[in-house]
Amino acid sequence: MVCDEAGKFHFVELKFCKANAVNLSPHQVAWLTRHRTSSSWVLVKRQAKADAKAALHLYSASQAITLAEDGLKTPSVGSFDHPFDWNKVFDLISPI
Repeated sequence: MVCDEAGKFHFVELKFCKANAVNLSPHQVAWLTRHRTSSSWVLVKRQAKADAKAALHLYSASQAITLAEDGLKTPSVGSFDHPFDWNKVFDLISPI
């Protein structure tokens, strides 16, 4: 959970993957789907391959089912290459 400057809370599920598959449990998918209209997110860090940099991909809770089924093939709300610009990541999570 993240609290922004306005005192609003945002739920961010953190995931790490080496390939395209994002391992979301059925419980996580159900929770995210139920809270799809809230400020709930999935932030996935993909491990760097030998020829590429690490990347972050941000998905809204409403994308949970597709993300669980299709992994990183799902279009993200935002993608960021290493070194990560955390201000841009948090601006998407919590626009002020």
